[in-house]
Formats: sequence, structure tokens, C-alpha cells
Amino acid sequence: MLKKYLYIYILVTFFSVSNIFSQENGILIVKDTMFSNAIIYNPLAPSKAAFYSAILPGLGQAYNKKYWKIPFVYAALGSGVYFYSSNNNNYNRARTAFKLRINGKPDEFDGLNGNPFLSEDALISAQKGYKKDRDLSLLVTVGLYILQIIEASTNAHLLQHNVDNNLTINPKLIKNTTNNRTVVGAQINFKF
Repeated sequence: MLKKYLYIYILVTFFSVSNIFSQENGILIVKDTMFSNAIIYNPLAPSKAAFYSAILPGLGQAYNKKYWKIPFVYAALGSGVYFYSSNNNNYNRARTAFKLRINGKPDEFDGLNGNPFLSEDALISAQKGYKKDRDLSLLVTVGLYILQIIEASTNAHLLQHNVDNNLTINPKLIKNTTNNRTVVGAQINFKF
């Protein structure tokens, strides 16, 4: 049984290797494996993309010719700025109303007949909540800004990798019989 697999292996190997040689007029010629459309590696491309994204968000994505990502960058950063601005305005409204109420002056949260819509404790709680949300919005916006810089740099780096058709995977099933037990396994060979 082992001899049978050995013969099959030799035949498969011979026929897979034999296709790289060709004969013309009795001369043995080895086929050329060089590719004319190979991309020249530019080690500064990732740093350029990161620099462009740091200067103007989305410019690194444009440098990488991934124009479809630019609206996502601006939507993410714009929503972070919007939430920061909204929380900051609400914080300032609650703070101003609290200061006016402490000084005994009317504020925007005073109700009719001297019954306020919000108590002083509610204004203090609102200030704390809006301040926390404002700070979180700022942190998320800065994180998204850094993330788009990292994305542009990583994308520029990965664009230079070789992904042509010569990269192949050859899966094989292996059957081994030892001690009257059959063991079946799998093997994956990568060709670079």
C-alpha cells in the first residue's frame, strides 16, 4: 500500500515539475518567473500616508487611492465634534442656570409662580452628566482621529505586499497506518 502512494507521489511530482521546462529546437529553456508588473517597494509610503492623514483627516486615504473611505472619516470625526459641542452647550446652560439660582436671580429653568422645573440638585447632577459626556466625546473624537492615521499608514503598508497568482495553497489528505490503526490528517503547503 505504501508503494502505491510512493508511485503516485513520484508521478504527481514529475508532472508538476515538468511543466516549467519547454524544448525548442532541441534546446532546454527554463521559463522565466520574473514579472514585469511587479510593484516597487516604497518604504516611505506608510509614513507619508500617516503624515498626510495627520495634517488633514482623509488625505492619507486619498494618498492610498481609497477615496471611498474619506466620507467615513469625516462622518466619524464630525459626529464626535457634534456630540462634544452639544454636550458642552448643555453643560454651559446648566452651569449658568445654577449660578443664577444661587445668586437668587431667575434662570431658564424657572417655572411659573416660582416653582422651578429643575431643583438645584438636579442642576448639579445635570452639570456632572453633561461634563462627563463632553469629556467622553472629546476622548472618542481624538481616538477616531488617531485611528484614521493608523488606518492610512497600515493600508499604505499592506498595498505593497505581493498578492499575485503565484501564491498558492495545496491542501492534501494524509493517511498513515501504524499499529493496525489508521490515522488521517491534513497538510497545507504554501507556495511563495
